[in-house]
Amino acid sequence: MAQRHTTTLRLRLRYRFDNLVAGGTAALIGWFALACLAVVVPASTVLVWADRAAPATLSGRLAAVWVSVGQTLKIGGAVGSPLYVLASVALALVALLFVSTLVGLITTGINGRIMLLRRGHSTVMESGHTVLLGWSDQIFPVVGELVAANADQRRSAIAVLAPKDKVEMEDEIATSTSVAGTATGGTGTGTGRTRIICRNGRTTDPAELARVSPRTAKAVLVLPPEGDTGDAQVVKTLLALDAAVPEPDGAVVVAAVRDTRNHLTARLAAGPGGHVLCVDDIIARLLVQTAREPGLSLVYQELLDFAGDEFYATAAQGLAGRTFGEALSAFTTSSVVGLLRADGTVALNPDPGTAIRADDRIILISQDDDTAVPADASAYVDEAAIVTARPRTPEAERLLLLGWNRRAPLVVEQLDQFVAPGSTLDIVSLADVVRMRGAFGLAKPRSRLEVAFHGGDITDPEVLTKLDVPSYDRVIVIGETGHEPVPHPASPPAHAIDLRLAPETGTQTDDRTLVTLLHLRAIGEAAGRELSLTTEMSDDGNRLLAPARAGADFIVSGRLISLLMTQISESPYLAAVFEELFQAEGHELHLKPVADYVRTDREVAYATLVESARRRRECAVGYRLRAEVAVGPAYGVRLNPDKGQRVRFGAHDWLIVLAES
Repeated sequence: MAQRHTTTLRLRLRYRFDNLVAGGTAALIGWFALACLAVVVPASTVLVWADRAAPATLSGRLAAVWVSVGQTLKIGGAVGSPLYVLASVALALVALLFVSTLVGLITTGINGRIMLLRRGHSTVMESGHTVLLGWSDQIFPVVGELVAANADQRRSAIAVLAPKDKVEMEDEIATSTSVAGTATGGTGTGTGRTRIICRNGRTTDPAELARVSPRTAKAVLVLPPEGDTGDAQVVKTLLALDAAVPEPDGAVVVAAVRDTRNHLTARLAAGPGGHVLCVDDIIARLLVQTAREPGLSLVYQELLDFAGDEFYATAAQGLAGRTFGEALSAFTTSSVVGLLRADGTVALNPDPGTAIRADDRIILISQDDDTAVPADASAYVDEAAIVTARPRTPEAERLLLLGWNRRAPLVVEQLDQFVAPGSTLDIVSLADVVRMRGAFGLAKPRSRLEVAFHGGDITDPEVLTKLDVPSYDRVIVIGETGHEPVPHPASPPAHAIDLRLAPETGTQTDDRTLVTLLHLRAIGEAAGRELSLTTEMSDDGNRLLAPARAGADFIVSGRLISLLMTQISESPYLAAVFEELFQAEGHELHLKPVADYVRTDREVAYATLVESARRRRECAVGYRLRAEVAVGPAYGVRLNPDKGQRVRFGAHDWLIVLAES
């Protein structure tokens, strides 16, 4: 015998209602009509019988009930012959059906339009806007910098296309820019006059790409997604952009790939007018430059964001026919660093005797484009304070690299180009030692650097203690992207040993780096000295948590690439400037002892340092005070100071110069 369900009356009624709804539209309409009659007829009867003015006869009261029911249900309630009543009810039902259908169609259309707008499938009707393609954590600093760059414009717009819900994108961007606006002393809105427009769609589909109107944009930025397939996504997006806009009308295209092996492919996809940055290459170069000259990361951070001084190009004006050396002192509140020729080529720190043409533009560092006003500063030069430095013999160094990832071989290769002969590098990582040797063995022969590989967990304090870290001149900490090596999908050549570590997220990588820094700080405190640390981070938020001294050098890969892309999108000639700055050959930024340029026993105007640097074929762009290296937010860095400013320098202060390696 089957058992009966022991449920409450409420659950049984709900179950029956569910069955009723499942019966279809016809059954639902029928039951709904019966329910209305069951309520309306008794209620109308009560109203008629309770009315003192109601008819006295039964037939009259029934007619009044019918009229009340008809008016309530919008079916007329006409009184007359049966045929007349049926005809009026039929007409009323037909009218009700048509009105209901019309209301339903209008409601459906409005809802559909609202859902279309919510999904972000409509086309952006803008001109001169900036388009961001793709979604990653890099979008937030990019949006923030674009907002800062457009702060002096009356009207500007940023259009974002990504395979993500439109409302979610808007909420995340609004939250990020609000926090940034509050942190910088703004009103909290963060976007100012810049409108952020988000659209949902695949960046690899030319039809969906058209939703953000790249044809009428002034710049298109292709952001590199996270993960191993991110570079392939960038290449496909560039190809889709070429299909959607076969003949771009002046739009600047800037993209970034992570792996050096994909750089050439992305450049081919971007076309001759596109600019493609290689994350691995740039980060490796900057890690090496900063490790050798502590404080350089602070200089680049100041130059690359739009909050302080940055690169500008201004017309030669009255400097045509004069030499580049004379131009160095021709701007009191700006620092001249190069020339932009009429054909678009860039000459950083050319020979001081180079003549300036009328169609040249002066590349300089300034607070804003309207502060680059010629004003001769040569009168501030104190000839008696200028000194001639004796040549310094490069000394061999002991270097330590903690961690291993795809960029590590590039770091080693760059170190070999910079260090003095006889320098040594110890590499410690969980990665397989044999494979590390094999990966680096594919690079060109080492001429200056002797490399030794050691297996060990860099988050283990015992491993770090045995290394005697304080004995090293420089320590570089990079993120480990895995513990177990995995083979490359494609079979490498027989002579090659491929090193692809199991992937980890940027957060996991930074977590290991933070633990390593914590142990290194303890080692430095126990030894009673500050370690010279250069650290690679993925997330700028983790940099704030790092247990390191104030003003320490951090290379935040995501933020750095975002800043570079934004700068190039606003000023395309900067692609050539940054390309030379980050190369081992050519001209780079350096921090050199002030005592090599001027006497430190007196106050001198900054123009004196500019003139002293000019005589050494260098461009002075600022200085760093050792006494303020732990004082934020500048940590002693003074970029582009007024040339009339007088400063008493110490023997251990630095001059920031653009000079040949």
